[in-house]
Amino acid sequence: MKKITKPVFFIVFAVIALFTVTTVFGVHSQYGDIVTTYVHGVDDIRLGIDIQGGVDVTFEPADGADATEEQMDAALETIKYRLITQNINDSETYVDYNSHRIIVRFPWQAGEQNFDPEAAVKELGEMAELSFCYGSEYGYDEEGNTVPAGAVVLTGADVEEAGVGATQDQTTGAATYVVTLELTDDGATKFHDATSALYAEGGTISIWMDNTMISAPTVNSVISNGECTIEGDFTYETAKELADKINSGALPFSLETTSFKTISPTMGQGALEAMVIAGAITLLFIFIFMIALYRLQGVVASICLVGQVAGMLAAVSGWFGFMESATLTIPGIAGIILSIGMGVDANIITGERIREELRSGKNLGTALNAGYDRAFTAIFDGNLTGMIVAVVLMGAFGVPDSWCAKLLSPLFRWFGATTEGVIYSFGFTLLVGLIMNFVMGVLASKLMTLSLAKFKCFQKKKLYGGGLDVK
Repeated sequence: MKKITKPVFFIVFAVIALFTVTTVFGVHSQYGDIVTTYVHGVDDIRLGIDIQGGVDVTFEPADGADATEEQMDAALETIKYRLITQNINDSETYVDYNSHRIIVRFPWQAGEQNFDPEAAVKELGEMAELSFCYGSEYGYDEEGNTVPAGAVVLTGADVEEAGVGATQDQTTGAATYVVTLELTDDGATKFHDATSALYAEGGTISIWMDNTMISAPTVNSVISNGECTIEGDFTYETAKELADKINSGALPFSLETTSFKTISPTMGQGALEAMVIAGAITLLFIFIFMIALYRLQGVVASICLVGQVAGMLAAVSGWFGFMESATLTIPGIAGIILSIGMGVDANIITGERIREELRSGKNLGTALNAGYDRAFTAIFDGNLTGMIVAVVLMGAFGVPDSWCAKLLSPLFRWFGATTEGVIYSFGFTLLVGLIMNFVMGVLASKLMTLSLAKFKCFQKKKLYGGGLDVK
């Protein structure tokens, strides 16, 4: 009580107000047609396909083929590549190795009028056509597709396996990555003939997947044993990406669609607008209820609830520099609403504890400190339980590359990647909301309340539910 002075209220209020404004509107600058974003706002939030509409599809190897992890990675790389060729750049793709599934989600494209999702999904699941061709020249077929001009040297059937190799510089210790190729016996013979013809003139062999050239290495030697390397300025990731693309053209199976659903953007946007309006009305009634019941303490609680909501939106939009933005889904909005309810509960517990202390005859300063201290245990227990549930949801039902899934992989690795990734969004917003409840509903609320109690005009017990003035 003695350490908190009158200006503290105004400082905390200004911080919450500035935080809320920048969360809603972001911070941008514009020079001509170039817009630079410094802080992401609400308009930068990525909406899930259940809001803006899109496609959610699950692929599995056809005919129950038992695919290895390497083959699933290769199939995933094919799908990623085909998404890009269809101008679908905002997508989510990941593999469930346990169940041999590939989950793909992508939203409706802005301005797209004639998009056929079933045709797009069918094309994604087709087996990739891999070919090695003489030279790097290309032409166009009757449909306008890019096609190699040189004769075909190898096809996917001639490739046994592609992988990543590395050599280490003895002086610097730096690793140099290459793509390794193992060919079948028939492929080794074809490749020997091709490299023998191209080596003398320093020719190239281009590598094509479907109708797109993915690499065009120069022939540096005659390859006779069916084993070769592709050198270049590779990192491990780029070398693996090329190896996966090559492997995808040599897969012994195609993919079949086992789950497919589409959501129209009209229906999703309608649900979003309804939830936003309902949430705003509910929040207004909460403010009225809290102020009517707890008076000055209710005003502080309302300010802190605004800060809590802003904190959740900031976490989703990528406002915090140390956190990447997340996709907001309808269950994610439900997580925001639930955490607001937890925040209201925390403020009610605090208000009732303060009221009890005041009615027991304690002075205002002692009652406020005692009320917050007594309320903290109950708030901590309730919020900690909710946080544990949120982390479990994120770990068990999140995508494999999420930090929760990695953290809890020893416990939840048998779950695999969920086809309902929206559960992760629910857990994420709930977790952030509960953390913000501690920051706003406990810390900021206490600082603001104790600061207001320093003003003589606010030193009346009835302003805090006590009913008597301070002597």
